[in-house]
Amino acid sequence: MLNRRQFLSQTLRSSSLLALAPVVPQFLANTALAAAAGKDSVLVVVQMSGGNDGLNTIIPYGNDLYHKARPTLHFTKEKILKIDDHIGLHPALRGLDQLRQKGHLAIVQGVGYPNPDRSHFESMDVWQSGDPTRKIDTGWLGRSAPDLQDKHGSVPLMYFGNRLPLALNGAPGGVVTINDEQPYRLNLGPDAERQKVRRKLIEELAQPGVDPTNDLLQFVQRRQVETLATLDRLERTLKIDRSSFGLNQLTQNLALVAALIRQGLGTRVFYVMIDGFDTHSGQAEIHQRLLRELGDGLNFMFAELARSGHDKRVLAMTFSEFGRRVNENGSKGTDHGSGSCLFVVGPGVKGGLVGEHPSLSDLDSGDLRYHTDFRRVYSTLLDQWLGVDSKVVLGKTFDHLDIISAKNG
Repeated sequence: MLNRRQFLSQTLRSSSLLALAPVVPQFLANTALAAAAGKDSVLVVVQMSGGNDGLNTIIPYGNDLYHKARPTLHFTKEKILKIDDHIGLHPALRGLDQLRQKGHLAIVQGVGYPNPDRSHFESMDVWQSGDPTRKIDTGWLGRSAPDLQDKHGSVPLMYFGNRLPLALNGAPGGVVTINDEQPYRLNLGPDAERQKVRRKLIEELAQPGVDPTNDLLQFVQRRQVETLATLDRLERTLKIDRSSFGLNQLTQNLALVAALIRQGLGTRVFYVMIDGFDTHSGQAEIHQRLLRELGDGLNFMFAELARSGHDKRVLAMTFSEFGRRVNENGSKGTDHGSGSCLFVVGPGVKGGLVGEHPSLSDLDSGDLRYHTDFRRVYSTLLDQWLGVDSKVVLGKTFDHLDIISAKNG
């Protein structure tokens, strides 16, 4: 049996006390220097994998060039969800349109980066690392983790999926992964008896009298116990029957995000995915279904949060690795493009269109030209919402976008 000091020594060396599915969060002692509790703003990131067709998401229905480029995929003014006399939302985005009408939707147009790449893998790496040069092998959220942790044993980053995305790589405090294929578990040892013994040791560490003059030791003791309590609450929350929240996986995951936020676990960033946007053929039906899931899922999450009074401290951001070509192809689909759009959602945003819709007469090799570097979105959310120094994370300073409400930012 391990004695207290052996247990503490092992914990400090390996920091492998707790595990969720295949990912082991490492709660390291250097988090003693992290910011004090009180930063309670939350960011929910929704990755739209496959390359979302921005031109049929934010639709320039008043532009004849749009209808000419999309003979079978275009939407007329009678079908779109009208924003103004030129621009409208895809008709499947009624959930997001309801949030827009409340002033809770910022639509960032013409988003991209220099020298775009039409490869799924390369483009996704650029967005997730925050580095168009592809020289950084950690994620922009992973690098943010030290400033997202508090002194109460919180788990700052949480991911819903299987393989951890690059965006979350490099987090010194680790990432909790919620994985349906490998259900949640507390990993305290190889068998039930060992788990029981180790749990008792953890609880004993919380008792006074274990070298009270050693501040680091006291911190690690407190940290491990509070982390255990936090993840016990997480385990209870994850027993919710998510199937009752909706028919699609995204809505179920966003419903669970809302439930976890209400639990007050201290998690600052939740990362979820919706796949299937690589619409080379038969795009109309596929795109409609995916956008409906996106809009309805986000609407549902914020409705759940509003009922418990937590909605004002939460923002959601969507992104996709690239947009699609302006001209539809011969298979009633669209091929890989570049410039696109993204959404920032929540009561804390300044709602409306951000930037002009990209020109349809001045294209870049058949693609929409971007005018807003995606790192400006990251910089704004890091500095003005999460309270993280964006220059440290992104390596340089980027001008902020005017998307955060002054009363909430």
